[in-house]
Amino acid sequence: MSKINWSRRSVMLGAAALPMIRMVSAKPGPPAVVISSANRFDGGVNCCAKAMELIKAGADTLDAVVAGVNIVELDPRDSSVGYGGLPNEDGVVQLDSSVVHGPSRRMGAVGAIEGIKTPSKVAKRVMEDTDHMMLVGAGALKFAKAEGFQEENLLTEESRLQWLVWKRSQRDRDGHSNWGPGLDAPPEPPKTANLEELKREFPWASDELLLEAIQNAYHPPHGTINCIALNEKGEMSAVTTTSGLAWKISGRVGDSPIVGGGLWLDQDVGGAGSTGRGEENLRVCGAHTVVENMRRGMAPKEAVLDALERVARNFNQDRKRLEAIDLKFYALRKDGEYAGASLWNKSSVEARQVAQFAVCTTDGGSRQENAVFLYARSS
Repeated sequence: MSKINWSRRSVMLGAAALPMIRMVSAKPGPPAVVISSANRFDGGVNCCAKAMELIKAGADTLDAVVAGVNIVELDPRDSSVGYGGLPNEDGVVQLDSSVVHGPSRRMGAVGAIEGIKTPSKVAKRVMEDTDHMMLVGAGALKFAKAEGFQEENLLTEESRLQWLVWKRSQRDRDGHSNWGPGLDAPPEPPKTANLEELKREFPWASDELLLEAIQNAYHPPHGTINCIALNEKGEMSAVTTTSGLAWKISGRVGDSPIVGGGLWLDQDVGGAGSTGRGEENLRVCGAHTVVENMRRGMAPKEAVLDALERVARNFNQDRKRLEAIDLKFYALRKDGEYAGASLWNKSSVEARQVAQFAVCTTDGGSRQENAVFLYARSS
């Protein structure tokens, strides 16, 4: 009798549960969202658009974000990422990248890799084809070639010119440079690079390129693209790729390939990444800090601003010292809420440029949005 009663109850409960099951199944998932750093020449906007296109077509979120950043890695005009990136002090382009695949909770990275235009793809292969998480230098290149990647010269004539201008800017206290003219004459007094002199040395170069080279010689730029994606099933992935700090010491690695530093993602919470001064980000484990902030209940905007507050704390909130730092964080929560934040409201290199980041949603297309900021520069 008890077995019959149990059976009847189970049938009744099962029937009662059916509408509930249908309701749960019909409940919509999170909105598909892709965010990234802005980058030049609409790099971030194009990256997010490409990733969203693939997500709508059913692609895995990691395949989508890697395809998105490949656009910037392969664009020689963006001298902060991939092919055409500004080299180290030896004139060699060394690249860094990391990836995180949310559904499998797996990660991969490469550091100081040379000769491969798309280090993000190599980082993904490290994740997929090895039981390691990070390969660097000559070992990373050897692995990439074994995986079928083609070794190529990553230095364009434009990036080479910028390196040569930087070399000419390196003078001793008497104003002498081994990379300048008049080596058999007394040293000239110290002076900055002169546009007219550079035009005579590099007649093929535009004024715009030469002025950029002068600017970058005295204010070495950072560069990176970070991209994070969420699909409607709630699956997330992220990637960061960079050529790092211009004119860096050979072998220098910033935060971009450091999982937990320049990139972190937890499928249950969300993802975060950064661009800018990697050393300062690593001092606060920025991406991991942002995600843990969201885990504790902070909204993405609060989470990224808190991470920047930690950076400022390391300088005792000394704005004069902080003015030399360019650092941004990006965060995407598992429910689709996102934010971008900058240490300063405007770039330290070009004070007219308001800090922005790229976003693509299913309803609003790919666009740039203004980032929140910790400090405002005086006009």
